[in-house]
Amino acid sequence: MDLAIRGARVVDGSGGESYLADVGITDGRITTIARGERLTARRVLDADGLALSPGFIDMHAHSDLALLRDPDHSAKAAQGVTLEVLGQDGLSYAPVDDRTLTEVRAAITGWNGDGSDIDFDWRTVGEYLDRLDRNFGGQGIAVNAAYLIPQGTVRMYAVGWDDRPTTPEQLALMRQLVAEGMEQGAVGMSSGLTYTPGMYADDAELTELCRVVASYDGYYCPHHRSYGAGALAAYEEMVELTRSAGCALHLAHATMNFGVNKGKAPDLLALLDAALAGGADISLDTYPYTPGCTTLAAMLPSWASEGGPEAILGRLRDDGTAEKIRHHLEEIGSDGCHGVPIEWDTIEISGVSDPGLAGCVGKTIADSAVARGETPWTTARRLLLNDRLGSTILQHVGHEENVRAIMQHRVHTGGSDGILQGYKPHPRAYGTFPQYLGRYARELGILSLEETVAHLTSRPAARLRLADRGLVREGYRADLVLFDPQTVAAGSTFEAPRTLPTGIPHVLIDGKFVIEDGRRTDVLAGRAVRRATRT
Repeated sequence: MDLAIRGARVVDGSGGESYLADVGITDGRITTIARGERLTARRVLDADGLALSPGFIDMHAHSDLALLRDPDHSAKAAQGVTLEVLGQDGLSYAPVDDRTLTEVRAAITGWNGDGSDIDFDWRTVGEYLDRLDRNFGGQGIAVNAAYLIPQGTVRMYAVGWDDRPTTPEQLALMRQLVAEGMEQGAVGMSSGLTYTPGMYADDAELTELCRVVASYDGYYCPHHRSYGAGALAAYEEMVELTRSAGCALHLAHATMNFGVNKGKAPDLLALLDAALAGGADISLDTYPYTPGCTTLAAMLPSWASEGGPEAILGRLRDDGTAEKIRHHLEEIGSDGCHGVPIEWDTIEISGVSDPGLAGCVGKTIADSAVARGETPWTTARRLLLNDRLGSTILQHVGHEENVRAIMQHRVHTGGSDGILQGYKPHPRAYGTFPQYLGRYARELGILSLEETVAHLTSRPAARLRLADRGLVREGYRADLVLFDPQTVAAGSTFEAPRTLPTGIPHVLIDGKFVIEDGRRTDVLAGRAVRRATRT
């Protein structure tokens, strides 16, 4: 054997009781699990009672460009993440043509940077996945990555930024793009139904695309139409839509936010339980924090975003149109802000694209407005214009009781929704998985250690239909994490969001150490994980 891990407390990902064993690895696979027997190998690691689990799967990641620009990627590797699911919220970089690529880069600068440091030498989903495999001179990437076809990008490609129904020809092109992406290895399709232009799609259009996804045994992952006013109806819409399409459903960052939804997680869980009892194939992910994170521009009403970034900036420059935007934001409740009138004291600037605006970071729009002696909308409008829509925000609108209730559900998985850009990113980007293990399992006892690990490993692997990941089993890939259940904790905080976790000394991908003795190695063992074909 290449490696023997001796004396580990194996938390195998099944949810069953942990046990002491030696684990042997050869050629990137788990070859032996020995209870009461001492294994020998070319290299021996004494676990001394550390927990050994499958690698964690981040079901909602925004590392689409980070994996290409950063060989270290300790933000995820140090958490024990061995696989990320990219292409989230309906907006990413494949499939594209030249026009669409330019537009999507501008639209999600706040998520991933403007990409000026990236050679965008791909256009299709398959070419993007190939690029991941041959990145850094053919070495690969820091962790494994799967990809969802972004429905908003597909609509941008076929229709543009107009809020109008598709023609039969445009719908046929979208169906073709989705089919090609699935054939090339995507695991499903995502939507961002509070983000333009994806939000302009009606249910009939989405159903048609989901039927294509279902024909390839993939799943639909929507950021649905509201997490605020009408949130429960928005969840129900997605359940019914995928039922009609015969498509598996995975609910992205499944929260119940804003004051209107305080204490209403049981209503969501009852809806899901009824659908599951009726035979629906549903899963969901959450992050273990109450604030959300997105761009400031995402708060705008959808009519103000029609036409794309340059059209948005033009409307913001016009005083009359800007006043109409303010009225929708502050008095009506824009669809971009989930139908709830915006509360500027909950909107904290977490990042800016223009370094000259760094003084705004860490302050709420309300606080900055008071300091300047102006209205909050005046402050927000100036920032949107000066930063060309590139500002990211923390939105403090969550409820701890909802977070705790949803994470206990039997179809729950973990997803960081981690945006790595910005001066002050959300700590979930660097802390989601140790936060589950340290705070919610060990300190609060919301879930047992074994249950928590199952949520982060075998459940997401099942959703991704990965036959050889997500469990510590003989024959499975040696994507593994060694952590100390007594000390594992998120280091990241809102004050110091890029602090790495503690209590995770070793992480292996394909049997190779990417974290060893708490330090990142120079190993690039990650590869694109393509859709498994049904047997």
